[in-house]
Amino acid sequence: MTRVTVITGGAGGMGLATAKVVGRDQAVVLCDVRQDRLDSAATALGELGIAATVVNADVTDRAAVDRLLEAAAEVGDVSAVVHAAGVSPSMGDAEYVMRTNALGTLHVNESFFASAPQGAAIVNVASMAAHLLPEEVIPAQHFPLALQDQDRFLTEMLAACGMAPDDMRSGFSYAISKAFVKWYSSAQAERFNTRGLRIVSVSPGSIDTEMGRLEEQAGAGAMVADAAVPRWGKPEEMADLLAYCASDRAGYLTGTDILNDGGVVASMRERARLAAAGG
Repeated sequence: MTRVTVITGGAGGMGLATAKVVGRDQAVVLCDVRQDRLDSAATALGELGIAATVVNADVTDRAAVDRLLEAAAEVGDVSAVVHAAGVSPSMGDAEYVMRTNALGTLHVNESFFASAPQGAAIVNVASMAAHLLPEEVIPAQHFPLALQDQDRFLTEMLAACGMAPDDMRSGFSYAISKAFVKWYSSAQAERFNTRGLRIVSVSPGSIDTEMGRLEEQAGAGAMVADAAVPRWGKPEEMADLLAYCASDRAGYLTGTDILNDGGVVASMRERARLAAAGG
């Protein structure tokens, strides 16, 4: 039977680049909230000889996510999901960012857990922001609420964001939401393995996509100069990694996060260490 990879945010820079890689060997199902972007992505893939099924769906809507995976199952066996859908701080307020990035991740992963065949894998896109946020300000003690009471989870997350100044709350929400993605992808590994499923997250740095460039003057964009490799990452560099993590070749990889940030986090930590040591 045909093997299928579902890519949420599939019309965006990293999602489309990943579809070009996995589409060489598998059928691809692209999900996005904008039909015009989906149509353009399908055309671009078609020019490469890759036939893509497109589904207009909002990951903040669990019922829509369930329909997405049902549609994918009609194409073939869902071997992987690459969950690249998300928003940056410039795209909305703190609640919108948290609903999309944290609850959207929960919906996609829980729907995958309920329906995916044994041996399938899900790869969640987190962010280097999750690595840069000080642990003492991450409300990790409330992360498990997402599996029990989503309204209370959202209330606790937004309360944590409220510690930041008004003009920084979306950015704070972004970092916390991606810390949740990273946590979830680790904390749920054993549970996912009870169904023979793998789960992993990948944390990109500053990637040269439309969404990444929205943060060019702040956030990830401002950190390009701090990288050990001082340039923007290419979507294709993320795509190859995401495709590998989703493939059978990575069958022993689960419950962890892979940081692919050009050395930003490493460089910043070393500079902080030297500064603290008076070096």
